[in-house]
Amino acid sequence: MTPPSASPEPVLQVSDLRVHYGAIEALHGISLEVREREVVALIGANGAGKSTTLRAVSKLVRPTAGSIRFLGEDVTRLPSHALVARGMAHAPEGRGVFLNLTTRENLLLGAYLRRDGAGIAEDEERAYALFPIAGRSSCSSTSPPSGSRRRWWSGSSASCAR
Repeated sequence: MTPPSASPEPVLQVSDLRVHYGAIEALHGISLEVREREVVALIGANGAGKSTTLRAVSKLVRPTAGSIRFLGEDVTRLPSHALVARGMAHAPEGRGVFLNLTTRENLLLGAYLRRDGAGIAEDEERAYALFPIAGRSSCSSTSPPSGSRRRWWSGSSASCAR
């Protein structure tokens, strides 16, 4: 029986995904499903393919085989910017943020394709409410943001992409 909070169709469905770096096969046919309100963790040793899986799903690297469905649509052949326009975003593990921008500017980078000002403002307030310690302050060159603040910026920016 499907729990009431889970949708019958997966939000994300990855089937037999394979990625090659040259002659090396880095992903050997991974499959997974993520349903609405579900949290899925990729756990493994260094080099096991966790980052490659996420990069392939978000099209930062090109899968050599397999399929990716997002919200019921086959997005296997779509470029990454088309995924962002559909609401999929990638928060990079390397904390890809711009240190010379303010907290707010980094947060709003994720919303660059959106045109709903009220929705963007709601998402911004939600991000600050979830992580008040990150603050609204800007950074100065004498005091770069902490690692935790950079991770918050990255994740919150991705959440504004919807």
